[in-house]
Amino acid sequence: MLLTVDVTFGVVLALLLAVAATVVALAHLGRAREILVAGLRAAAQLAAVSLVIGLVVRHVPLLLAFVLLMYAVAVRTAGRRITRNGTWWWASLPIAAGVLPVVSVLLLTGLVPLKGIALVPVAGILIGGSLTVTVLAGRRALDELALRHGEVEAGMALGLLDRDARLEVARGPAADALLPGLDQTRTVGLVTLPGAFVGMLLGGASPLLAGAVQLFVLVALMAVQAVAAAVVLELVARGRLHRDERVPSGGR
Repeated sequence: MLLTVDVTFGVVLALLLAVAATVVALAHLGRAREILVAGLRAAAQLAAVSLVIGLVVRHVPLLLAFVLLMYAVAVRTAGRRITRNGTWWWASLPIAAGVLPVVSVLLLTGLVPLKGIALVPVAGILIGGSLTVTVLAGRRALDELALRHGEVEAGMALGLLDRDARLEVARGPAADALLPGLDQTRTVGLVTLPGAFVGMLLGGASPLLAGAVQLFVLVALMAVQAVAAAVVLELVARGRLHRDERVPSGGR
């Protein structure tokens, strides 16, 4: 067992969370309260999920409902990170566009059985990866459009369609959202040993099998994240996902 869950575990965990929040506060990064809340929420949510998974693994309808709940929370989280107006729900498209086809292929081919012990962690990894890229691509694209608004207007004045003018400015920043996943894949085994690999080793699997599963997860993640980045970029370019209070024209 990697960790012993006892009083010492709780104390060390609390100290690490306090250190993270304190450093952020002293550096005036403005996220100290969010770190504390995130840590406490993670503890409560993981405790609840640990109990729920024991139930859903035995009932397929509950299992699918739990995966749907994971997706809904991811959409809400990603959407509200990108924008505070009513267009946040468009974040549902990039997350679904990346995750749904991959999970469907995994289930249809039998690589992942329709059982909670397998489906929940795989779906969670893919949804989480899609969430991260959707947030990063959406925020970076919208930030760049706001910063370089004059270039968008210039492109439109030269005859570019609204969508094409926005794409010229937003494409590069949105593509940067893929860098964390690419770096993780490039350095796997050399810099980091990701969770799936370590978890399988601790569970008694052979290093070869653990490596194969981790490779599969990383490649699936790249596919999911590539689709999510492309879709969120298109939504931003078409004006569907924005930060204005106006109702978008729909783009041309």
